[in-house]
Amino acid sequence: MHVKPRPADLLLPLVAGFFQVVGTLAAQRWQIHAPDLLRTPLDPLGWALLLTGPLALVVRRHPVFGMLVAVDSTALFMALGYSYGPVFLSPVIAFHHAVAAGHRRVAWPVWAAAYGFVVVYTVWFAPVPTRDWFHLLTVAALMGLVLVVAEFSRTRRERRAERARTEEEESRRQASEERLTMAQELHDVLAHNISLIHVQASTALHLIDEHPEQARTALTTIKQASKDVLTEMRSVLSVLRDDAPRSPTAGLGLLDDLVGRTGLPVEREVTGEVRPLPAEVDRAGYRIAQEALTNVTRHAPGASVRLVLDYGPRTLTVRVTDSGGEGGEVHTEGLGGGNGLPGMRERASALGGTLTATRHGRGFRVEARLPIPETPE
Repeated sequence: MHVKPRPADLLLPLVAGFFQVVGTLAAQRWQIHAPDLLRTPLDPLGWALLLTGPLALVVRRHPVFGMLVAVDSTALFMALGYSYGPVFLSPVIAFHHAVAAGHRRVAWPVWAAAYGFVVVYTVWFAPVPTRDWFHLLTVAALMGLVLVVAEFSRTRRERRAERARTEEEESRRQASEERLTMAQELHDVLAHNISLIHVQASTALHLIDEHPEQARTALTTIKQASKDVLTEMRSVLSVLRDDAPRSPTAGLGLLDDLVGRTGLPVEREVTGEVRPLPAEVDRAGYRIAQEALTNVTRHAPGASVRLVLDYGPRTLTVRVTDSGGEGGEVHTEGLGGGNGLPGMRERASALGGTLTATRHGRGFRVEARLPIPETPE
């Protein structure tokens, strides 16, 4: 498919052509009369070769082709003995583009061949041959400088491309982590509140005939739980909006409301220096406590619960211990199946912490240790 050159692609060839034409005309005024040069005045073929180099720069999307055309036309321009000044501008630019675009395996041999042509032409085929080795070394140094600059540009371009690729991968990774966080938040919100609704609904159905006043309390709890789940889901999903906070709002500050909604007899104990925690630790502590209380509600309804928060110097410990189900039944959900315990372990592991879930007498104990990052003073 043919691609039209963009206006920006035409600017450089026009500038190069202007300097080559003006510079060559200025050089021709004295070179054709200098007895030690014997240059040939420009004719139609000379003009064509002089303009071929700048025209080759138009095809910057094909840098190797442009470089070959620019170098060959300039070499032929020299071989025919025309006056020259800045006629070498086009091959220098074309070589730079080829190397910067990553075609060094082709560009280097072409550049070496171009220097070889300069040496052979100057020493044996010029109208007035010369073996001025200082001149040849100067040409070699200049062409070497062009090569070094081109390699530097190529390295910078590759580094920019690598940095852009790394930033894009990091952006995708962060987006993936955010989606995982949203999935965990939704799981915890739904699991807790739907389990609570299920338990309270079962209680209401059991009591509605003989103890309607107690059934009313259960239905009130269901109403509040359904409202809470909608509020929390709205909070979690709101982070998908561009102008919303980038983290959910659940935290240990809402623990009292959480305990009140469970309908369980919960004894709370807080030890250590209570202080604001990093958002990820605060949220993980809340969700782990929520999931542990949900497991008690689901598998040991009516059990008493002891909830301990220990604010250590470097660690937050969340410990939830229940007394077991009715009739002394020991619930074992967290020891094998289910998604609750694996989800809690994932939250703890993501922060570099640990979570254990073991039987405790007739009941069950969940204990999470979450490291608290040291905040710079």
